[in-house]
Amino acid sequence: MVQSVASLFLLPAFVVSFHSVSLPQPSFLNNVRSTTLLRGTITDAYGLPCDDECAVDKFPNLPDSVHPGIVTGQALRDLLDHAKENGYAIPAVNCVSSSGINACLEAAREMDAPIIVQFSSGGSQFYAGKAMDNKNLKAAIAGAISGAFHTRTLAEQYGVPVILHTDHCSKKLLPWIDGLVNASERFYKLHGEPLFSSHMIDLSEEPLEENLEICQDYLKRMSKIGILLEMELGITGGEEDGVDNTDVAQEDLYSKPEEIYQVYEALHPISESYTIAAAFGNVHGVYSPGNVKLDPEILGRGQAYITEKLGDKAPESGKPVSFVFHGGSGSDEADIKKAISYGTIKMNIDTDTQWSYWEGIKNFESNYHDYLQGQIGNPEGADKPNKKYYDPRECMRAAEVNTVSRLSKSFEDLNCVGILGLGEKKPASNVFGPRRGGLPV
Repeated sequence: MVQSVASLFLLPAFVVSFHSVSLPQPSFLNNVRSTTLLRGTITDAYGLPCDDECAVDKFPNLPDSVHPGIVTGQALRDLLDHAKENGYAIPAVNCVSSSGINACLEAAREMDAPIIVQFSSGGSQFYAGKAMDNKNLKAAIAGAISGAFHTRTLAEQYGVPVILHTDHCSKKLLPWIDGLVNASERFYKLHGEPLFSSHMIDLSEEPLEENLEICQDYLKRMSKIGILLEMELGITGGEEDGVDNTDVAQEDLYSKPEEIYQVYEALHPISESYTIAAAFGNVHGVYSPGNVKLDPEILGRGQAYITEKLGDKAPESGKPVSFVFHGGSGSDEADIKKAISYGTIKMNIDTDTQWSYWEGIKNFESNYHDYLQGQIGNPEGADKPNKKYYDPRECMRAAEVNTVSRLSKSFEDLNCVGILGLGEKKPASNVFGPRRGGLPV
């Protein structure tokens, strides 16, 4: 019997599994292709309407393999290569709710560009619900998978290419990634592509040799089904999602060219489906000007060092590897542009979008404060109802609108505007509001 898509939410086999470096390959993967170009997986599976952008077979300005919805395998590599060749990077936004995901998709379509939706382990657990037990990381696994299906369903409908990614995974969290890769292998068996596009493994606090050895094991397994690996080299400072690196030694915030080349030597023979989050002074969070000293030239020196080592085998671009920019919130625009010029194709954004979401709610409350103090009674009369003001859709929509606005700046900073070639989005029609009528938010 063919297993249904819905049955992938039943997770007993991998919820309780723990990391094993050997990472045995399931037998059903022995004779499968490593890359596929699939379009409309969820739309086709459930017979959803697919009009306008959703029905686009390919984008005017992108490689033919890149299509609306989640991109994986060769389509993913083609998209990232296009970014490097054309001097832009794709914003990667940490999401903890369906509302946050929707804001990302809306922003991507408004800016006519691709986007990366990513989940941290803590964000994944929150997505599942904080009341759900997280023994063996089962809530984090289930939450990430739930978010993946939400993103898959709506990315196709918004008509934008989306990279579905997971963020920092330290050694103690490897069972979380094991569970997600297991889910992708099952999804691949049904649909010919993985559930997720890529995963980050952050072993920067481990010895470099161990970091590379474990990344090699995962890349061997993941590349078979078209999943890209992002690895971290050096430590990102600051604090995020319960990981506190505020007191890390300064030298650990800056990667060395020789280390970047070691990553290339270890991973490139296995697959080209990897990126490097090299450290060049990156710090999570937002700090006063002058407190964070980025040195994007480290990336340029890394590219030059590898190019020299490769000799005649080096690419003409002089950029043999693709970099990821962590701690992008609050960064100086000049540093961002310089990092892109040295082969950065992805920049993480979390702190700024956390603030933009909260700021939207804060401003909504400020604007309608007198209508939000009780269910009945406001400046228009003691017996006037306030339901349309405290309907949660109103403040959440205000948060989404404010986040879309903030993300628009990120797209501009990253040169990631008008990439798809679809042009301006038509206004949405037949939009329902709260039962008593929506507010202008």
